Amino acid sequence: MDANFASIFYEIALLVLLAAGVGFIGLMLRQPLVVAFIAVGVLAGPDALGLVSSVDFIETLSQISIAVLLFLVGLKLDVSLVRNLGKVAVATGLGQVTFTAAFGFLICLALGIDPVTSLYIAVALTFSSTIIIVKLLSDKQEIGALHGKIALGFLIVQDIFVVLAMVTLSAIGVGLGEDSGGVWEVVQVFLGGALMVAAVILFIRYVADPLLSRVARSPELMVIFAVGWAASLAALGDVLGFGKELGGLLAGVSLASTDFREAISSRLASLRDFLLLFFFINLGAGLQLSTLGDQIGPAIVLSLFVLIGNPLIVLAIMGYMGYRKRTGFLAGLTVAQISEFSLIFMAMGITIGHVGQQAMGLVTLVGLVTIALSVYMITWSHKLFEICEPYLGIFERRQAHRETDDTQSAELRGYDFIIFGLGRYGCRIGARLSEQGYRVLGIDFDPEALANWRRMGLDASYGDATDPEFVAHIDLRDVRAVVSAVPRDRGALTEADPQLALLHGLQSANYRGRVFLSVQKVAEADELMRQGASVVLKPFDDAADYAVRQLTAPQKVPATD
Repeated sequence: MDANFASIFYEIALLVLLAAGVGFIGLMLRQPLVVAFIAVGVLAGPDALGLVSSVDFIETLSQISIAVLLFLVGLKLDVSLVRNLGKVAVATGLGQVTFTAAFGFLICLALGIDPVTSLYIAVALTFSSTIIIVKLLSDKQEIGALHGKIALGFLIVQDIFVVLAMVTLSAIGVGLGEDSGGVWEVVQVFLGGALMVAAVILFIRYVADPLLSRVARSPELMVIFAVGWAASLAALGDVLGFGKELGGLLAGVSLASTDFREAISSRLASLRDFLLLFFFINLGAGLQLSTLGDQIGPAIVLSLFVLIGNPLIVLAIMGYMGYRKRTGFLAGLTVAQISEFSLIFMAMGITIGHVGQQAMGLVTLVGLVTIALSVYMITWSHKLFEICEPYLGIFERRQAHRETDDTQSAELRGYDFIIFGLGRYGCRIGARLSEQGYRVLGIDFDPEALANWRRMGLDASYGDATDPEFVAHIDLRDVRAVVSAVPRDRGALTEADPQLALLHGLQSANYRGRVFLSVQKVAEADELMRQGASVVLKPFDDAADYAVRQLTAPQKVPATD
């Protein structure tokens, strides 16, 4: 075995093992892998343990990771999805990007940073981490909530802005490169890019669906094809002069309109995470810890701006558009961190020669602080809202017409039963009660669930079982029983039991009727009964009991002539 190859192998093995150990510590602290990976890079760098010696190899893996990451971003940019983005997502996304960049630029200038570097840092502060936000909202079962849908919408707008920013940087890099031939070379690059875009459009129109339909017969082949396709277009983009990043992005866009994009995205997620490790190792190894001390003050100022300023910007925009302060606050917290794209953007600026390593160190520190803290802010978002609610009145109109219009809230009075949680279990209960002639109101925070409920001919209202303000304004005088079919979030980041939150909200509203709460585990039932629940429903146990009764019932002997 070649000695150099063996050295690289041992080095990579050691770095991956170190990443696993640091990642485990991060898991215990409920931190995303991004924070752990940057920490690994710093630890492995020359100013700490000095484990990184195969710089060229790790740099290559770093570039591949960026191409794969942008390929996955491109997979989300389905033309029809972008065309159908809601007005609130577009307005909030554009507003957040614009105001964050503007205020960030002014703050950087006030900190004594030169204008060009200030512009780069300000743009980097506008990007939020889709990976982290989706993970946290999924853990909290809030992807389908109104604020979750809005957040995902303006994250797509941010992704589009990322693409435009990187296209601009690539064009600038071509014009300023050492081997640049002037205007003619720039024109050649744009012509090559136009031809590549045209080829991708033809591929989407005539080739993508039939090709993927055949390839998808083997899931393993589909993954290999996706990686090969991403790498090929990334290499072609590099040859044409506009960069591997944009080539990888176009590869993703070319498959985004197919029915297999979600399957490809989910299967490549682990590969993306593994390769991103080397991007962050390369980043951390390049940081000079001796110079980071001077960046602590500016990093604290910019981190506070991202952690507090970004949510306030979103809250103000959504309040102006007619959303409740609660919805705006919960959506705003999702942008209280910067993204891995912020670091990639700064790395491109270093390559072009616009910014130096100090600027990268500053943005990296901001990333570490904001990502680490925003995890807890999003996890405990409802508790934070309770604390901040008295001070948020200026961000809400007297009539939050947008939520009333969007959810077509029913008049919350005159109902026999109210059901929170309109999944399959809640819908079955509501349908049976309605069949018996009772008036039933369904409540959920998922607009799609509300639409499905209304298609059954039943009244519905947007609301959250954990929102005591909402529960308090329901007229409960004639309600015979309140039923909660909201699934309890059993993830590691759970902040509250929706069943208990609803029970306490009803008790605060002096509701005297019966309260039926559903649970997944029998052990949860005793606590709910002690807290005041009338009946605890156990869907799985009840279904199993019914099945056993049917299975063990005496068989009827068919009558004989």
